Amino acid sequence: MTIEQIIKKAKENNPNTDVDLIKFAYEFADEAHGNQKRKTGEPYIQHCLHTAFMLAQIKADQSTIIAGILHDVPEDTDRTLEDVKELFGEEIAFLVEGITKLSKIKYRGVERHRESLRKMFLAMAEDVRVILIKFCDRLHNLRTLDAQPDEKKIRIAKETMEIYVPIAGLLGIWRLKWQMEDICFKYLYPEDYKKLEYKYEVEKRTERNQYIQKIKDILGQKLLDQGINYKIEGRFKHLYSIYKKMQTKDRRFDEIYDVFALRIIVPSVSDCYKTLGIIHSIWKPKSDRFKDYIAVPKPNGYRSLHTTVFGPENKATEFQLRTMEMQEESLYGVPSHWHYKQKRGEKESKQPNWVREILKIQQQSETTDDFINELKINVFHNRIFVFSPKGDVFDLPEGSSPVDFAFLVHTEIGNKMTGALVNDKIAPLDQVLKNGDLVEITIQKNRKAPNQNWLKFVKTHRAKEKIKHAERVSRFEKLRKMIPGIK
Repeated sequence: MTIEQIIKKAKENNPNTDVDLIKFAYEFADEAHGNQKRKTGEPYIQHCLHTAFMLAQIKADQSTIIAGILHDVPEDTDRTLEDVKELFGEEIAFLVEGITKLSKIKYRGVERHRESLRKMFLAMAEDVRVILIKFCDRLHNLRTLDAQPDEKKIRIAKETMEIYVPIAGLLGIWRLKWQMEDICFKYLYPEDYKKLEYKYEVEKRTERNQYIQKIKDILGQKLLDQGINYKIEGRFKHLYSIYKKMQTKDRRFDEIYDVFALRIIVPSVSDCYKTLGIIHSIWKPKSDRFKDYIAVPKPNGYRSLHTTVFGPENKATEFQLRTMEMQEESLYGVPSHWHYKQKRGEKESKQPNWVREILKIQQQSETTDDFINELKINVFHNRIFVFSPKGDVFDLPEGSSPVDFAFLVHTEIGNKMTGALVNDKIAPLDQVLKNGDLVEITIQKNRKAPNQNWLKFVKTHRAKEKIKHAERVSRFEKLRKMIPGIK
């Protein structure tokens, strides 16, 4: 990695980039780190350059890129934060200081998980750019994890999955989230990773590519006939995403039909809806698989149209329709949103409104538990994010209950559920969950079916369908006992 590559990428995002200042930051960091080496054997400055390049890739601003170059200087060299402030100003020094504080967050098991989350949320509240730098720093560390001892590999992978991945999801930075997840998957579940990688990369790739080309040939001509400029690309699920779906839905690899989607990028919002109409005129849509995230964006700002149709060979095929701006925001989240606001001449904010609310909550909370339990993230007004005892984050509709959570974790957990603990306290099964709640489900292994009365309060489609299905199975079993010979 070279400083020239970083400058080139930064100038693509902002032609007014101060090239001299970025070069000066590089020279200062290079001199400060001197002959330091990483465990991989490469010069330490390479880690700083890779971190800064990733920040440029996600369209971070100039100050953030420079802070990425300098982020390890105060902690790992004899140069101080005061030196950084004197040479580069208060803003960059503030970001570097934030990274230094976050470097002290370590994975110490579930009992420390909430304290770590608190620190991350507070860092975001001060300036969300600190988190962006930490994500890129962490991703490069993951890419070079082979140089670490086995015990440290596992600790870093767990720490990433427990603390960094959920927040990357909250900020909508999917490009970094997916990469972190797949690398951690490789180290935490090596056998599962190898099996899935073989199935995904070797057995199915040619078949998938041929199918995607067939769809492109059919749809592309129709779009041209309607005068719509377009770009069609295949979007493949990442390995950990497939693995997680196999676990939560108790399915085999061959039963996961949305392993890939066709992403269609068009010039305008109106073209998104026109393209949707064309797709539905060619192939029959699957009625329960349509989402309009343009009219109603996701809480983290994600916008797109999603539809699943019965495509060639009657295969269920997902399409995602969006503009280029939506596409970049879906990959890069908050920094891309800022980038486009700047291009339109709108005022830039260094953190979303929901992040600024965190400081207010912190001021009113006496303990870490109070802080997490009371955390209200305003932008997530119609979704909530709750934690399992293992630290996994689950996304549920507002008004969801512990029963909705149980069925989201696994069908059998829901079927065998007998009680719930919310924030370590016994809770009624119809209790409304809140952002940041820690939910633990108690089960009875011999229990065969859920309570039909739960249908009165559950919110999620998944929970409703699973409870109704259990009732249908129960009725059939009774009928079979009453009428000998029925199958």
